[in-house]
Amino acid sequence: MSMILAIASREFRSLFLSPMAWTILAVLQFILAFLFLTQVEAFTSLQPKLASIEGAPGLTDIIVPPLFGNAGIILLLVTPLLTMRLICEERRNKTLSLLLSAPVSNIDIILGKYLGLLGLMLLIIALITLMPLSLLSGAELDFGKLFANILALLLLVTAFTAIGLFMSCVAGHPTVAAMGAFGMLLLLWILDWSAGMNDQRSELLEYLSILRHFQNIQSGLISSADLSYFVLFTATFITLSIRSLDNDRLQK
Repeated sequence: MSMILAIASREFRSLFLSPMAWTILAVLQFILAFLFLTQVEAFTSLQPKLASIEGAPGLTDIIVPPLFGNAGIILLLVTPLLTMRLICEERRNKTLSLLLSAPVSNIDIILGKYLGLLGLMLLIIALITLMPLSLLSGAELDFGKLFANILALLLLVTAFTAIGLFMSCVAGHPTVAAMGAFGMLLLLWILDWSAGMNDQRSELLEYLSILRHFQNIQSGLISSADLSYFVLFTATFITLSIRSLDNDRLQK
């Protein structure tokens, strides 16, 4: 466990040695802050009308789900850029051989790199959460719905990071890893759209759709089926990453 944490700490620190992490954090905050302020302005303009409607959506309903939903879409684009170098860059720089020859297990390497990048994702989620919390100075929030959205985004980024790590393990070039991860994530995001457009339902596509499970948790309907989906999804791709690294070790 100490080795996993050591690798995770090294990976987390190395992310901030390059301008990419800083740039991504700055761009994410700028875009999401703009969208957040837009939603606040929309609520302000609609508030007189909403006050006269019984059971009308409140501040949390209008601001929080769109903010976290937009964050999920943006992170779908950003995560492959962060994960593409995790293993692939080590292989290209010939440092993977040194890492594999060290007295460290493949499980330690994969989990360490995964947790290191997940630390950056948690920082991003924390910064996003501060936006709706800033409204507490003059308004009230539904903390149950806020927690549901935080949990939904957290589970989403754990899945995004796992699939990005796997593509970094199997690809020969960081750009290929990024494009492969983005393509797979986008496919899972839009998987059940075609069935919905034809007014048909496919239980298999609905279950495989990462967007549907994300939106279910966002709405506050936290079920074991949605939670188990993300746990199994993440565990599967972490296991595949370990298997891929096993093959690299056997070839050394």
